[in-house]
Amino acid sequence: MDKEKLNVFPVGDKNDAYAKYFIGQSYLNMLSTEQVVIGNVTFEPRCRNNWHIHHAEKGGGQILLVTAGRGWYQEWGKPPRALKVGDVVNIPANVKHWHGAAKDSLFQHLAIEVPAESGKTEWCEPVTDEEYGRLES
Repeated sequence: MDKEKLNVFPVGDKNDAYAKYFIGQSYLNMLSTEQVVIGNVTFEPRCRNNWHIHHAEKGGGQILLVTAGRGWYQEWGKPPRALKVGDVVNIPANVKHWHGAAKDSLFQHLAIEVPAESGKTEWCEPVTDEEYGRLES
C-alpha cells in the first residue's frame, strides 16, 4: 500500500525524534505548530506508542481523529478500544493511555493537542508484546 495515498495529508518523515517512545515504525507530519498543534501520525502494522500522560493544570489532553486504517486506543485500567476510519477519541488531561496500529493494518490519525496550562507529556513504559498480543485482530 502506498502510504502517501492514505489521506489528503502527506505522511511525512520517519518519526525519529520520538522513536524511543514507539515499538515499530511511525511517521510524523506536523500540520500545525501554531495556535493548536496538529500532527498527522502514521503507524505501520503492529506499531504502537508507549503508555503516556498529557499532564496539564488546566485544559489539555489530546483528540485523535482516525483518518486511515485500523488501530487501538486504551486507557490505563480499562479495556482496549478498536478504532477505524472516522472514529474520534477524546483523551482527557492526566489520563495514562496508548494508541497504535492493528496487527495487520496501517493506522493513521490526526493528533490534536488541546491547549493547556503547564502542559507536558510524560512518556511511560512500553506496551509489551504480551499486552499487545492479547488484542483481537
